[in-house]
Amino acid sequence: MHNARSELKSALRSLFTLNPQKGPRRWIATRAALSMGVPLAVMTFAGRPDLGLQAGTGAFLALFFAGAQAKERAKVLPVMAAALLACAAIGTWLAPWPWISATVMVFVAIAGSAFAFGFRIGPPGPVFFVLMYGLASMITAEYDGARRIDPLVFLTALASGLAFAYLLALLPLLLPSQRTRPARTLRELLPGPWLGDGEGWLIARVAVVSAAGMVVSMLWIDPGRAYWTVAAGIAVIGLSTVPTHALSRGMHRTFGTLVGALLYLVIAPLGAHPWAFVLLLAGLQFVIELVVVRNYGVALVFITPLVLLIAGAAMGSTDHLTTATERLVDTAVGSALAMASGFLQRPGAASRASR
Repeated sequence: MHNARSELKSALRSLFTLNPQKGPRRWIATRAALSMGVPLAVMTFAGRPDLGLQAGTGAFLALFFAGAQAKERAKVLPVMAAALLACAAIGTWLAPWPWISATVMVFVAIAGSAFAFGFRIGPPGPVFFVLMYGLASMITAEYDGARRIDPLVFLTALASGLAFAYLLALLPLLLPSQRTRPARTLRELLPGPWLGDGEGWLIARVAVVSAAGMVVSMLWIDPGRAYWTVAAGIAVIGLSTVPTHALSRGMHRTFGTLVGALLYLVIAPLGAHPWAFVLLLAGLQFVIELVVVRNYGVALVFITPLVLLIAGAAMGSTDHLTTATERLVDTAVGSALAMASGFLQRPGAASRASR
């Protein structure tokens, strides 16, 4: 009981604690903001903000290996881009069949986790593979018997956004000093595949949380939002094998989403203006990358309105209160499942502890 109380206090304190800054973040934040903002701005100017928004999802690529050298990003980011594009392609393909799509999403979560943990990808881990799958499925789903958006158009826009994010990540190579720096090989950047007991247990927890989140969403919440419940659960599980890590992450996720939803309700009306929408998305992305390594909960205060603005624009929704409430419900369910999974006992742990 004492340990549980101590862990709860520690998790609560972490909500108000800023971790030390790990290296400069301004270029990383700028790159992420431009990866999203430039495609959206260009296509808004061309009169097709919808395509700009779809291309802007390619900004997810900027979050992988963000702290690596440009020469190293040149080698490893095509692998990440291919994985993201493959997840999106599968999501668009299965979008017309909700139960099949949701079931395959669980396997995408497991496969993405095995890939992320087995090759030591590091932050942001496997969560964006599931998010890309779910967003692609949601955006290209059928409405009244017809696809809302042509899957080929979406995948082309996404591929263009991924290509732009990749080129932006290589921009430092214009400097001779960057080109002459020694860099790790692709094999060193992606060591493996190798899974230890800890990584294997993380994957097992991802499987349990994904399957449970999918079933709960499909039966009792909303099939179209199952991807967010699952993604929230995977994000809370995170990359740490420490059992109580999920408790802290879950609190950050829940409280950060709550405050972020309130922020969304304040700024959402501005999104009705095309150029304000561009600035909002780019600005939120910039702030997220500045603070995410300092405090996960604070980052979610800005992640939540970013995701809600994107989802609302993609679906053409203007009911901001309903959108925010739905996201809170999805996050609460996913976080609760992930936190509960942190207290599951790893097979053999009891026998090892008794030795």
